[in-house]
Amino acid sequence: MNRWKIPPALEQEVLARDTACIYCGIQFAPAGPTQGAKASWEHIVNDAQIITRENIARCCRSCNASKGARNLRDWLASDYCGRKAISETTVAQV
Repeated sequence: MNRWKIPPALEQEVLARDTACIYCGIQFAPAGPTQGAKASWEHIVNDAQIITRENIARCCRSCNASKGARNLRDWLASDYCGRKAISETTVAQV
């Protein structure tokens, strides 16, 4: 189990599924050009107790930092999402 208490089988499933940020779509690479482009773990519903394939995803550090503890709908209405053209229709299905 990793430090976010994600079981190994689910961790491997999500790593295989999410090769790009589920929000902005930037492709993950082992050595991204900036810290913000690197992959991070995301709880879509910001509750560390919900460890399911529907709630655990990978996103870039920039999107994760911007979203913070906000719920998804509120975050999608933010200036950050407006600048990056992130919307309910562009977010990847998990």
